[in-house]
Amino acid sequence: MAKEKEKEVKETPLMKQYNAIKAKHPGALLLFRVGDFYETFGEDAIVASKVLDIVLTKRANGAASHIELAGFPHHSLDSYLPKLVRAGNRVAICDQLEDPKEVKGIVKRGVTELVTPGLSFNDNVLDKRKNNYLASIHFGKENLGIAFLDLSTGEFMSAEGSQQYIEKLLQSFSPSEVIYSKAYRQRAQEMLKEQFSTFHCEDWVYQFDYAYEKLTGHFATANLKGFGIDNLELGIVAAGAVLFYLEETEHKEVKHIASISRIAEEKFVWLDKFTIRNLELVYPQQDGGVPLINILDQTVTPMGSRMMKKWMVLPLKEKELIEERLKVVEFFFENNPLGEEILSHLRHIGDLERLISKVAVGRINPREMNQLKKALKNTLPIRDLLRASESESLRKLADQINSCEFLLEKIEKELQEDAPMLVHQGGIIKDGVDSELDEYRGLANTGKDYLLALQQRELQRTGISSLKVAFNKVFGYYLEVTNAHKDKVPEEWIRKQTLVNAERYITPELKEYEEKILNAEERMIAIEQRYFQALVQDASDYVIQIQQNARILATLDCLLSFANVAKTNKYSKPKISDTDALEIKDGRHPVIEKQLPVGEAYVPNDIYLDNESQQIIIITGPNMAGKSALLRQTALIVLMAQMGSFVPASYARIGIIDKVFTRVGASDNLSKGESTFMVEMTETASILNNLSDRSLVLMDEIGRGTSTYDGISIAWSIVEFLHNHPKTRAKTLFATHYHELNQLAEDFPKIKNFNVSVKEVGNKVIFMRKLKEGGSEHSFGIHVAQMAGMPNPVVLRAAEIMVHLEKDKAMKASKNSLKEMPKNNYQLSLFDIDPKYKEVQDMIAQIDINAISPIEALIKLNEIKKKLDF
Repeated sequence: MAKEKEKEVKETPLMKQYNAIKAKHPGALLLFRVGDFYETFGEDAIVASKVLDIVLTKRANGAASHIELAGFPHHSLDSYLPKLVRAGNRVAICDQLEDPKEVKGIVKRGVTELVTPGLSFNDNVLDKRKNNYLASIHFGKENLGIAFLDLSTGEFMSAEGSQQYIEKLLQSFSPSEVIYSKAYRQRAQEMLKEQFSTFHCEDWVYQFDYAYEKLTGHFATANLKGFGIDNLELGIVAAGAVLFYLEETEHKEVKHIASISRIAEEKFVWLDKFTIRNLELVYPQQDGGVPLINILDQTVTPMGSRMMKKWMVLPLKEKELIEERLKVVEFFFENNPLGEEILSHLRHIGDLERLISKVAVGRINPREMNQLKKALKNTLPIRDLLRASESESLRKLADQINSCEFLLEKIEKELQEDAPMLVHQGGIIKDGVDSELDEYRGLANTGKDYLLALQQRELQRTGISSLKVAFNKVFGYYLEVTNAHKDKVPEEWIRKQTLVNAERYITPELKEYEEKILNAEERMIAIEQRYFQALVQDASDYVIQIQQNARILATLDCLLSFANVAKTNKYSKPKISDTDALEIKDGRHPVIEKQLPVGEAYVPNDIYLDNESQQIIIITGPNMAGKSALLRQTALIVLMAQMGSFVPASYARIGIIDKVFTRVGASDNLSKGESTFMVEMTETASILNNLSDRSLVLMDEIGRGTSTYDGISIAWSIVEFLHNHPKTRAKTLFATHYHELNQLAEDFPKIKNFNVSVKEVGNKVIFMRKLKEGGSEHSFGIHVAQMAGMPNPVVLRAAEIMVHLEKDKAMKASKNSLKEMPKNNYQLSLFDIDPKYKEVQDMIAQIDINAISPIEALIKLNEIKKKLDF
């Protein structure tokens, strides 16, 4: 007890208040408002000084105690807050809840907002073209529930499924923050692997009854059937925790979160996390890479860009919905002037979705309210253009747009066009709106004119030529006289301050006018604030309607983007078919074709796959010939078509695909202790365990991470498995350097061999990048090695070995092959002299010639080279 008393004595009243508030938010960095500054103390100050690059000092904290301190001016919050949040901090903003002028002693303070990476309205924290999702995960015995909320737009979604499905959603939606129950901390950490900012809540938050009550209470409904999530028990728990977390972080105004929807797995193409990564849909795998989104996204509104990303990771698999989008894209493709006219208005819409969310939570400023007016003003002509169009689909969209004319008229009538950002700066309400406001405004303006007149009058009366009227916060208005004219000052003037070269005076008349002017300014601001708050309140009645408008405008923006990209890049409209056939003529890779040097044309290719005659295509050909690009472009064309976009091909008939699987490119996880081969086998296992009858499977160089015999055996058995699967006939493109797999086409009717053609000119090879029927005769690995700059002696020796090996192509091991190989005389003459050459001889003797691939031959040659110290 004595120690506690001693602690109380040592703490200043301010620090006592700070510590009490900090104790309620132990995991957050506390920005503590003191006068015109936000201060941080102790550990928070050390963190803030490093992140913000501001000075760290110390201040007294009562008797013989000091504490670290770092602060910044309150008006700099918008520039400093994003830096703290982006550094992964939860930031509690503690404001003064009373006017310091009217309080004796310490000012009452409290946390008004807790900003976390997943919860923010700050424009500097948010990326306009990306959603800022908070995700909540609930762990069940087998399945998991998940909920996503973008607080800045009000979008709220829920889903449940296997861990694999939840991981795919996490990758697709890329949340800024993930919350979960403390009871499952270890399981969550194993799954999330430090990829996200995380926070754990108490166990009781993740209980079904509590979550259900939280959701029905928020939406004011008896049950959740109307939202389509009533049977998602785990998803409901995850969503309930989101609402709890909003309360915990002081986000009380949440009426813009007007509904919750189910992420309907059955409506969208299944793309596992490997496929989204391998196809580079939204993010490139390598620095400087270009993802597909960069080609397709020519949207002009932030809402459109965010919607495009969702369409990209959730392609449709319902024929009617796909064709509805394609119809609109085709209409804009053929009616370019209409599209341009709509775009000219869309460009002025801005981020309508986030603006109306700011209205709902009372955070919109006058300048943003004018932007809302601009958006509403440009929405009306868009609606009229859609209504007048010949497209039934566009007329249907027009009917879903709300005019919000009352709100538009009210903002136009009351709000100044050039209103400042802050309400208390004044000058936000137009003249003629309020007679009292006009009166005070006139008084403030004429009052200042009066002061100038007073200055002139007193100057003439006293003869003080240097006389001036000025103002400061300490004395208010005053008359300043230089010392040279001090003797001319009238007796009734009251001296208030002596300076080095002058004296300052006040007069009763001056004080009277000062009071009128200052009162007029204060009353003007009070009236303007009242009007602006009423305007915000009126706008909040339109939240649902304007959110609906934002969705329609975003949809239009995406479809117009598809049409413009199609026109620019010469895409064609795909035919969506009920059959199981996939037919592409003159297909191109949408990203690679844009990266080619000027004047170089992309070599297009045809692909045909179905379930009966040509289910599996085995593609052979050298590295660098374009096998991987061909695989990727096939998947991208399918996905673009099912997003509702035109495709880079002269003709495409797409039998709807419900799952796309890829195993392409090296995606080693060596830093996490997994070999290339282990990663390859994990991804392949995921494919083989999740096949469907309408799956598209792309496999590139399966088995290359292990020995040749192992690799061929695994690749061979995978192709057989895909061909003979009792329930599914997944359409498959299988690129390989194992020419032995060409044998499969002779044994299985639905397997066909193709190769990416090359042309040999002398000792050089030219990659034609054209797919033609039949297997490849041999590898061009040695040519590739030469092109890569491998030393000539190594390349020549490899070629010599290759010529010998190709004489014996049987799959049986031949130990005598090595003895028959033409020898390198220089090496053999030294075997008896240097023991190193004996080692090389032993190495060569152990090589199984018939089982070695060209690339492994090169690797062995490299080892030999190192042994001999070339």
